[in-house]
Amino acid sequence: MGEIEQRPSPGSRLGAPENSGISTLEHGQKLPPTPSGKLMSIKIQMLDDTQEAFEVPQRAPGKVLLDAVCNHLNLVEGDYFGLEFPDHKKITVWLDLLKPIVKQIRRPKHVVVKFVVKFFPPDHTQLQEELTRYLFALQVKQDLAQGRLTCNDTSAALLISHIVQSEIGDFDEASDREHLAKNKYIPQQDALEDKIVEFHHNHIGQTPAESDFQLLEIARRLEMYGIRLHPAKDREGTKINLAVANTGILVFQGFTKINAFNWAKVRKLSFKRKRFLIKLRPDANSSYQDTLEFLMASRDFCKSFWKICVEHHAFFRLFEEPKPKPKPVLFSRGSSFRFSGRTQKQVLDYVKEGGHKKVQFERKHSKIQSIRSLAAPPTEPNSEVPKQVSKLINCYNCGVFYFVFWGFVFFCFFSPTLPKSPAGSGKVDGAAQAPADEEEEVVKDRTQQSKAQPPQPSTGSLTGSPHLSELSINSQGGAVPASVILSPNLSPDTKQASPLVSPLLNDQACPRTDDEEEGRRKKSPTDKAYFIAKEVSTTERTYLKDLEVITSWFQSTVSKEDAMPEALKSLIFPNFEPLHKFHTSFLKETEQRLALWEGRSNAHIRGDYQRIGDVLLKNIQGMKQLAAHLWKHSEALEALETGIRSSRRLETVCRDFELQKVCYLPLNTFLLRPLHRLMHYKQVLERLCKHHPPHHADFRDCRAALAEITEMVAQLHGTMIKMENFQKLHELKKDLIGIDNLVIPGREFIRLGSLSKLSGKGLQQRMFFLFNDVLLYTSRGLTASNQFKVHGQLPLYGMTIEESEDEWGVPHCLTLRGQRQSIVVAASSRSEMEKWVEDIQMAIDLAEKSSGPTPEFLASSPPDNKSPDEAAVADQESEDDLSASRTSLERQAPHRGNTMVHVCWHRNTSVSMVDFSVAVENQLSGNLLRKFKNSSGWQKLWVVFTNFCLFFYKSHQDNQPLASLPLLGYSLTLPSEAEGVHKDFVFKLQFRSHVYYFRAESEYTFDRWMEVIRSATSSASRAHILSHKESHVY
Repeated sequence: MGEIEQRPSPGSRLGAPENSGISTLEHGQKLPPTPSGKLMSIKIQMLDDTQEAFEVPQRAPGKVLLDAVCNHLNLVEGDYFGLEFPDHKKITVWLDLLKPIVKQIRRPKHVVVKFVVKFFPPDHTQLQEELTRYLFALQVKQDLAQGRLTCNDTSAALLISHIVQSEIGDFDEASDREHLAKNKYIPQQDALEDKIVEFHHNHIGQTPAESDFQLLEIARRLEMYGIRLHPAKDREGTKINLAVANTGILVFQGFTKINAFNWAKVRKLSFKRKRFLIKLRPDANSSYQDTLEFLMASRDFCKSFWKICVEHHAFFRLFEEPKPKPKPVLFSRGSSFRFSGRTQKQVLDYVKEGGHKKVQFERKHSKIQSIRSLAAPPTEPNSEVPKQVSKLINCYNCGVFYFVFWGFVFFCFFSPTLPKSPAGSGKVDGAAQAPADEEEEVVKDRTQQSKAQPPQPSTGSLTGSPHLSELSINSQGGAVPASVILSPNLSPDTKQASPLVSPLLNDQACPRTDDEEEGRRKKSPTDKAYFIAKEVSTTERTYLKDLEVITSWFQSTVSKEDAMPEALKSLIFPNFEPLHKFHTSFLKETEQRLALWEGRSNAHIRGDYQRIGDVLLKNIQGMKQLAAHLWKHSEALEALETGIRSSRRLETVCRDFELQKVCYLPLNTFLLRPLHRLMHYKQVLERLCKHHPPHHADFRDCRAALAEITEMVAQLHGTMIKMENFQKLHELKKDLIGIDNLVIPGREFIRLGSLSKLSGKGLQQRMFFLFNDVLLYTSRGLTASNQFKVHGQLPLYGMTIEESEDEWGVPHCLTLRGQRQSIVVAASSRSEMEKWVEDIQMAIDLAEKSSGPTPEFLASSPPDNKSPDEAAVADQESEDDLSASRTSLERQAPHRGNTMVHVCWHRNTSVSMVDFSVAVENQLSGNLLRKFKNSSGWQKLWVVFTNFCLFFYKSHQDNQPLASLPLLGYSLTLPSEAEGVHKDFVFKLQFRSHVYYFRAESEYTFDRWMEVIRSATSSASRAHILSHKESHVY
């Protein structure tokens, strides 16, 4: 086996040894003996459009030719690829690896065989070699150019921008436009040129390997990724297209998927002449017949598609290559075709064991040499609950981070600091390099970043590096992962300097603060009452910013769009503006008192000013004059939701506003902030009264102010409970699709969280939503909206619940038996299971006391004829069944991808309505110093805790957070001696390998941060719920 022409191969041009290729055979297995005889030359067209000639024996099987190509390319993961060619009837078929080549390619001199991707894995992170990902990226590029990979214009432009980055390197507008003029990546490319150039600007410093990775991350979410359509007709004669993927057989009408048959549901595949037959497993709930029949153009077309289906099923579903059937003695019936080669599991195991040698390779179209591999060891699969894969790709030279987390692509930008000369300023904070496992997304305004912080060339190692935590604000998944940085800044004040010069990422913004903080702490008062008063001031600053979201930012947006009726405007804004004016004065007075307390004034008698009760009493009495406005807030919330339902334009305006970085929480949450703030005043005054002895000068004013605020809170108790539930139902409605009337009178939300549901495919992760009358289970579709599709409901009336670990052999397992359906679910831990059992049992008791069963409320609930005695595993459901009715990416509306529902999904945990209520009470703001696991410096940040999340700001004056850290699933502890954190008032947050240290300024603030964060990292029990409801006076 050798080349017909004496010219260097791609491998030899890079100096790789000729025998360094890896066979696709199993480790220790030898190639079959190559038949001797006459050689024939076969031309192979590679994915980079070059042609190579190979000489193989005429009687050699197809596997010999494929192995020769893989060895020639030094390709380890060659099993994902195949050879296709047009047969004598001009039908494109795959080369059979077991049949002699001469029997398949009749005129080899006149045939060009194409080397292409054959098997597309569900996740590109399963591809361990950079060369493999490069070849996959070339296949995506080819499919785009041929119109096979269809998508919307934004997705196409984003894909092409990554291709351009890998081929010509960093952004230069003139070079970009010249390159795009010479290369056509997609039909009608001219219309997308401006958008491609704009996207390419965001990839500065990205290596070709990183571009390949991001290209595949975006492409794999498209509906037509890896799809080859095969024309057919159904029984009614309707023209359709069939396709096969890693998940099963797909049915398309045009380029829209209309149905999917998962491998778990397929019992048998066969063909008879030109009829393609799919025999399904029996399912009482299915509206399909036992056998589906599709008519194809000819027998050869039908047999070709059948072979592809057999190969896909074997490659993705079997553990090892199927053994050949024994040959019949006399007669044979049916095809003897079988899959030949390693299955995907065998490939992953082989690469994981390190049975390969990384080699360099040449990128034909790229001006940049890529010698670095992004290969990472694959994650261990969990047999019960599937784990997601996360990758972190960084480029310190350019200030761009691409972070892939749970299947989402997040784009993060920072401003790297270059080394300073010895004569320059001293060492800055954060000088130690960040570990690769630190994840955090920083959302930056694209236009401000490109103007204020131009990219700097790399001249050496960085003095500091960014530290990133996980998840983010306003991130979106789906077809356009970069939507966070691509959407325009909708801020009403465009002249304001960007607050997003992150102290997390910019060393110059964060000077070393150890000595400074120590000196300042020694000069500050040490009285606990002072720090309680300071908490009033810091939380008041955050409260004012929250009011400005409504009075300034939202009001400016709706006025500009003219989408809100005047009646609704007059109900919302006139009731918030007086509050903003009042609390601005309150904050000023509080800060003046703190200045006197700290001795930062010329007051002669400081003792009279070391108190805060008189200020609180005066202002709380003033708040009673604003009670009429507070009563209107519940009405405003209901009116806004009604207006959104009745006006598509207002709905769009509100949705787009929620995507702004300034709206860091759901919009309707801000409408309840004034009511929540009253509870905060009450808690502060309770702590002051508990701290001061009765004879203290401030005790009488504090007790009088507490009585006043308690009266106000008691008057709004009923309204608060009702509005919190109303707000939560509407928030959940945005996260769910497939529901007609989630928000109805009398329905109360109880708990949401992730459980594993037992089905025919095993344990599958599902999101459950428990209300006082029904239990919903959903799964997250791979759509641009990131919403959860409801595909099951269990009315609680007549339901029973029992633990069934012994019956099913699954830890933390429960069986829920309804009147018409039973399901088996498993929690992630014993404590999670106990919370669900308690809440579900309580909900069942409430449902039994109600008037009767709850009517159906799903948008398209299929008839459910299951009896309670049927096993739960008969419920055959899969991700592909859910996605069969999924609309195209072009028709999906953007949606916030970081809501609490998504956090629970990713962290595999749950939260209850009481947890949300406790979180409302435990809001906190203030300065903290933060340090990472492998860094030495501390960074000073303004931190806001709310809604189970820490939001980080450069200072309290910033209008929008730099980043966020959801705390569900984190553990809160104190650092050990071995960790070497020798400072006072330090606490530690850890989730798996992500470790953060935070340092407070005093013992009181340390205790307060520990208290509020602990409320977010550990859910409340039912006992706490009952006592909480009894003592909770709203």
